[in-house]
Amino acid sequence: MSDHGPLPFAEAPKGCRRCPRLVGLRKSLRKDHPDWWNAPVPAFGDPDSWLAVVGLAPGKEGAHRTGRPFTGDASGEMLFTTMTKYGFVDGQFANDPADGITLKSAIILNAVKCLPPENKPTGAEINNCRAYLAKALDGLPNLKIIMALGKIAHDSIIRLSGARLAEHKFAHGAKHDLPDGTTLIDSYHCSRYNVNTGRLTVAMFEEVFKQAVYLSSTNRP
Repeated sequence: MSDHGPLPFAEAPKGCRRCPRLVGLRKSLRKDHPDWWNAPVPAFGDPDSWLAVVGLAPGKEGAHRTGRPFTGDASGEMLFTTMTKYGFVDGQFANDPADGITLKSAIILNAVKCLPPENKPTGAEINNCRAYLAKALDGLPNLKIIMALGKIAHDSIIRLSGARLAEHKFAHGAKHDLPDGTTLIDSYHCSRYNVNTGRLTVAMFEEVFKQAVYLSSTNRP
């Protein structure tokens, strides 16, 4: 996997200093875990994607450690299993960048590129990272569908689109037509907490992907 990901023009520098709190956390973790990725995490997937899956931020034991979105902790298990079922994954996902999988027609991004304490970025940190999300989405020439995993990703995408949050409220399975012609679909985040509590089931998650695949086929010229 490239250190710069498939969209190098849209990535934060490895030493990004926009968010002092997140920089401080990186410095602290680097002392204890010098072999971790411990930097802004780049996108992963196909630059010709029609689907962009947007998560919240890297997890401590996941992407912050491994350098690949949704890889290394429990959050990726449901995501990559579901993406495999719907034909987006080439190879066998083993929750490790060394598994060598690739994505086709899909790309994974995060609303915040660095690990936030307790997985809770501040509003300022989300705003600081939105420019990178904008560059990534603008750099996908075939983009048709954006899937937001959680409300933070949803809100960031709505703000970028110029639409009003009050008119586009987050709800699992909700569909939002954006001003640029793309469609946003919401899903609860596939976090361990949401899965273990039953807030998000496999069937619910698969239904969102089924909807995305259906919309992509009906919206194509």
